[in-house]
Amino acid sequence: MSYSLFDLTGLRALVTGSSQGIGFALARGLAEHGASIVLNGRDRAKLETAAGQLKETGVTVSVSDFDVTDAEAVKRGVDAIEAEVGAIDILVNNAGMQFRSPLEDFPIDRWEQLLKTNVSSVFYVGQAVAKHMIGRGRGKIINIASVQSELARPGIAPYTATKGAVKNLTRGMCTDWAKHGLQINALAPGYFKTPLNQALVDSQEFSSWLEKRTPAGRWGDVEELVGAAVFLSSKASSFVNGHTLYVDGGITTSL
Repeated sequence: MSYSLFDLTGLRALVTGSSQGIGFALARGLAEHGASIVLNGRDRAKLETAAGQLKETGVTVSVSDFDVTDAEAVKRGVDAIEAEVGAIDILVNNAGMQFRSPLEDFPIDRWEQLLKTNVSSVFYVGQAVAKHMIGRGRGKIINIASVQSELARPGIAPYTATKGAVKNLTRGMCTDWAKHGLQINALAPGYFKTPLNQALVDSQEFSSWLEKRTPAGRWGDVEELVGAAVFLSSKASSFVNGHTLYVDGGITTSL
């Protein structure tokens, strides 16, 4: 049996927010299917540590520590990768943050920070990378959405708003860029064991609720996102565009 449809050999993937958590798991998974990797984040030391872990397994990896919430820094960083490392064939817009507070008391500065980190970064990096991809007539962009693109929970209304925006921005990117040979889709994780969710993982009350609420009856492991990411990065998804793929144990399908 041939698995060539899912082979990423010879392709380069830039994964934002990839020094840990979902971003690192996706970078490692894409590498295992043949891609070379560019890790991105703001903390150079953490990126170098993550890169070292990948290099131990024989992966071709480099790091780029630009701030995805700074449009000029993004442009400089992406242009530098293209000029010094090579063409970006796959972009995974993973950088994101969470902040929990009752909506009536939600701090304005945190609202603005969430918008910059979760929405503006997707636009900035997506635009900067797409300008190079359009010239080549091909490219894959995967925006990391969430089950909160569809659902809401108390205390995270602004986060929910940002992830709803990511879903619709993905549709908009498809509408503008599919004609240039690009495929732009979103990957929407459910509840996964990550540093971002550690407080919830550690809460017996929340974990018990989640296990009852999710048809699969458990938290997800980040490695379970890899197959969907490889699919959206590969030839296998050549006519999939503007789609949001939920990997959530069924939580968005059941009351």
